Amino acid sequence: MRRRTAALGSAGALITGTLVAGALAAPAASADQRHRPDPETRGTAVAAQRAADQGIDWQDCPADWGLEKPIQCGWVTVPVDYARPNGKQIQIAVDRIGSTGTPTERQGALLYNPGGPGASGLRFPRRVTTNNAIWAGAAKAYDFVGFDPRGVGHSAPISCVDPTEFVKGPKLDPVPDSEADKRAQRKLAAEYSEGCAEKSGDILPYINTLNTARDLDVVRAALGEKKLNFVGVSYGTYLGAVYGTLFPTHVRRMVLDSVVNPSKRKIWYEANLDQDVAFEIRLKDWMTWVAQHDATYHLGDTYAEVREQWETLRADAKKNPLGGKVGPAELIGFFQNAPYYDSMWVPVAEAWSAYAAGDPQPLIEAAAADLTDTAGNAASENGTAVYTAVECADAPWPTSWKKWDRDNSRLHERNPFMTWSNAWLNLPCATWSTPRQQPTEVRTGKGLPPVLITQAERDAATPYEGAVELHQRFKGSRLITERDAGSHGITNLANPCLNTRVEAYLLTGKLDSRDVTCAPHATPKP
Repeated sequence: MRRRTAALGSAGALITGTLVAGALAAPAASADQRHRPDPETRGTAVAAQRAADQGIDWQDCPADWGLEKPIQCGWVTVPVDYARPNGKQIQIAVDRIGSTGTPTERQGALLYNPGGPGASGLRFPRRVTTNNAIWAGAAKAYDFVGFDPRGVGHSAPISCVDPTEFVKGPKLDPVPDSEADKRAQRKLAAEYSEGCAEKSGDILPYINTLNTARDLDVVRAALGEKKLNFVGVSYGTYLGAVYGTLFPTHVRRMVLDSVVNPSKRKIWYEANLDQDVAFEIRLKDWMTWVAQHDATYHLGDTYAEVREQWETLRADAKKNPLGGKVGPAELIGFFQNAPYYDSMWVPVAEAWSAYAAGDPQPLIEAAAADLTDTAGNAASENGTAVYTAVECADAPWPTSWKKWDRDNSRLHERNPFMTWSNAWLNLPCATWSTPRQQPTEVRTGKGLPPVLITQAERDAATPYEGAVELHQRFKGSRLITERDAGSHGITNLANPCLNTRVEAYLLTGKLDSRDVTCAPHATPKP
C-alpha cells in the first residue's frame, strides 16, 4: 500500500498474437458460465487482441519524464469500460529497457508495480541504468517494463482537488480533541469525495483493481508476451493476486512482495485498521533503535524517553507550527517514513536530533518537502486521488460515522501514532458517490503456476498475516519470511538469503521444496 501522504486536512507494478478464449475466462462457478464469460472478460479479450495486433511504438521518453536513454517509452490503448471494449479509450504509459544478456538468455518482459494504489512504475527500468546489483541477474534475462496504472501519472490522470491546495500546511491535527474537531475532519473528507466526483467523474467509476488487472493483461499482449512475468510490491501484490485469479493461465512467473491481505473481509476498511496496530509496533522498533544510539542522537536512552520526546515535539508543533507550516499532521507524514522503511531510520533520526539540538531547519525542510516542491505537488495529489478512488471502489465501506468513530477511538487508545491520521485519509470512502464492487475472491485458478511470496515479519504497511492469507489461497506458492525485520518492499534490499531465491525463481521458475525463513537484513547504523 502506498506511503501515507499529508492529505485531506490530516496526516499528511502473445508471441503469435493469438488469444485462447478459454484462457481468458475468469474462474467460473458453473459450466454454463464457462461457456458464457461476463462482458468484461469478453471485452478484455477484444482489447488484448487489438493490442497484440498493434504492438507498442517505442520511442525515446519525453524529456520531462526523467527517464534516461536507453529507456524507451510508449503507449497501450485500453477501454475505459471493459464491458464496452469499442467505447471510450484511454492510453496507458509504459516504458522498458532491453535485457542485458545474450539473445539465448532472454526470457521476455518483466512487468512491475510498486504499489499505492496510485504509484507509478515507470522508474523500474532505472534499476538497470543505475546498476542495481540486486537485479543484475534478472536484468540479463528480462526486459524491465514499467507502467503508470490507469488514473496515475501519464495514464489518464485523475484529480480530486487543486494540487496547490492539497499540499498546503499546516493541516488540522489528525488527533481530535473534541467533537468539533471530528466534525471539521468529516467535512473535509466529504468535500474531498465530492471533489473527486466533480473533477474526475467520467472515468472515476472505472478506476479500480479489477480494471487495472485487465489493463495489465492488455499490456502483456501489446508487449507480444504469451504469459506474464510480474513483480508486485505492496498494493502491487493485490493487483497481482487479482490478476492471477482472473487470468491464471496467463501467468508465467509472479513475485509478490509485502502482501496486502486479500481476504474479502479485509479489503479495504479492516486492512487499514490492521495497519494502525502494525505501525505502532514498528514505530517502537525504530524508537528503541534510536535509544540504543543515544550517544549519536541524544533523544533519550530508553524507548520511553524517546517516545516522550516525540510527544513533546508533537505538542510543540501543534501549539506553534514549525516554520509556520509544519504541524502534527506534517510531522506524522515525515516520521511515518521510519516505520515504513529501514532506509529512513537514520535520516528521520538525524533531522529530529538536529531539532532537539537547536537547529530546526533540517526537520522543517524534510517535513515540509511536499509543501515546497511545486513539481511534486501534482504527483502527490494525483497519487492520493488514485489511492482513494481504487480503495473506495474496490469494496463496500461503512457509511455510519458511529462505526468509524467507535473503531478508531478504540484503536487510538493503544495505537495513537497513525490511527486517526489513517482514518481521515480513508473517510472519503464513507460518502463515495460512484458504485462499489464486491472484493474479488482471490484464489488459485486452474493453470496458475507456483507464485513466490516474500514478506518481512514486522512490516507496518502490510502486516504479516496478509502474506499467510495469500499463501493459503494460492496453492503451490512458497513464502519467504524475513524474520525479525519490518522494512516494506524487501526484494530491493540486500539480503542474500532472499535475493538469491528471488533471482533463481525468476531465472528458472524453481522454488524451495518448503517455505523459507531468512535472517533479517542488516540493521541500519548511524
